Amino acid sequence: MSNEVLMVSSQILDEMKEQYKNYLKPTNPPGSVFAAKKGSVNITGYKSGKVLFQGNQSQEEFSLWASKGTTAPKKSSAKKVDTALPSGFSQWSVLGSDEVGTGSYFGPLTVVAAYVDRSQLELLKELGVRDSKEMTDKEICRVAKDLITFLPYSLLNVMPEKYNQIQPKMSQGKMKAVLHNQALHHVLMKISPTVPEAILIDQFELPSTYYKHIQDQAIQVKDKVYFQTKGESHHLAVAAASIIARYAFLTVLEELTKEAGMKIPSGAGSAADLVAAKLLKRGGVSLLNKYAKLHFANTDKAKKIAGYN
Repeated sequence: MSNEVLMVSSQILDEMKEQYKNYLKPTNPPGSVFAAKKGSVNITGYKSGKVLFQGNQSQEEFSLWASKGTTAPKKSSAKKVDTALPSGFSQWSVLGSDEVGTGSYFGPLTVVAAYVDRSQLELLKELGVRDSKEMTDKEICRVAKDLITFLPYSLLNVMPEKYNQIQPKMSQGKMKAVLHNQALHHVLMKISPTVPEAILIDQFELPSTYYKHIQDQAIQVKDKVYFQTKGESHHLAVAAASIIARYAFLTVLEELTKEAGMKIPSGAGSAADLVAAKLLKRGGVSLLNKYAKLHFANTDKAKKIAGYN
């Protein structure tokens, strides 16, 4: 049985309790805020901010929240691996990758890899490239439209229908790893014979887990690869990839909104539950399947709201 541990703020802890309210256990372990069981995964949130995910599919649930917390160090007798980036890394020519949509009920899972040559770093700063979490959606769209005109990049969208076909057989963590690997390879082919000084992946799981997830892939990008949480703050290549990914994700949500005739929101809050309930009433699960990641808890919440059996 695999275990994953995440450290989160009290606000995120409350958000998680709300997210899992339909899966809560009748009793909580000492010192915990909530205990839930979703499928084969046990999730326990403690007052300390520690959240423990246990079960064969724990990596999948863990990945839904990984970007909102920090991975707790695991006790190990093995020699600690130094994951620090080399000195001056931010000024290197780097191929970076990031993803968007993992925590959003509606819309695709989007992964982007982008290559930034060291000669382009000042230009990217002038264009306003920075951590996308500090930017408004309007800014992201404006900057992304500039970036895609000259940066070599690869954009991979897994739309909800395809996502729902894959997800029962492949955890979200593995899905993301495979997509990052593919996107990185695509860009390496585009810029060949140029070789980046390094590759930086915005870390969403342990490197060992990432490599385990891509071990069945015909082509595995492993040379000069680094992993860092909050990768946008370590190199503009990841920031650029994040901006393009967010722009692509928002564009799809706009398209889905037009198709549905109602606002399709980002995120996985109560607004998503209400929209999902409307879609269920209109066309059942087969219609919702076109818009949403069905394994999210929102699906069960929407069914209750809609009175759908």
